[in-house]
Amino acid sequence: MKIFYSPASPYSTKVRMAAHYSGLDAEHIAVDTTADPAELIAANPLGKIPTLVTDSGLAVFDSRAIMQFIDRETGRKLYPRASAKRTEAEVLEATADGICDCLLAIVYEKRFRPEDKVHQPWIDRQWGKVERALDLLEGNMPRLGKKPHGGHFALAAMLRYIELRFAGQWQRGRPKLKRYLAKFEAAFPDYSKFKD
Repeated sequence: MKIFYSPASPYSTKVRMAAHYSGLDAEHIAVDTTADPAELIAANPLGKIPTLVTDSGLAVFDSRAIMQFIDRETGRKLYPRASAKRTEAEVLEATADGICDCLLAIVYEKRFRPEDKVHQPWIDRQWGKVERALDLLEGNMPRLGKKPHGGHFALAAMLRYIELRFAGQWQRGRPKLKRYLAKFEAAFPDYSKFKD
């Protein structure tokens, strides 16, 4: 199997950590999506990462679809079996991914528009969503035991990304979120392999 990814992508980080944790044997291939690499485009016409390609050639894309695939392929190692706990894990993952969606909207607005065309009200709206979601997480921190689940991986990947792109802009008043990565690394010692 192959997982096409970009090192800075939080969705890629989430999937790569989850695959490693679950024991899914896959080669991780870094790609530059702006160059439309042929192997990625052949698997995913959207040219988005992450994209997983199975040994039989089946392409699975969108990070949440890949996470569910990993869970099924590895004997349900990634999400709780109990319905209520699984829903909690999936909602945590959706929240973390949604924050990443907003952060990327801000990054792209600044990166791809000329400075005089950057729409600050759009950036402010996205950042407002980020702050509300971070506050929700701070007030309802997920319990992290010895076995992390898909939501935990998504939260760790999001925090890594927000620190990469918005260092110093999100921590105030959120001590639990600030401490989360240290706790996550205790539950998933291989986290340091995915910091780059």
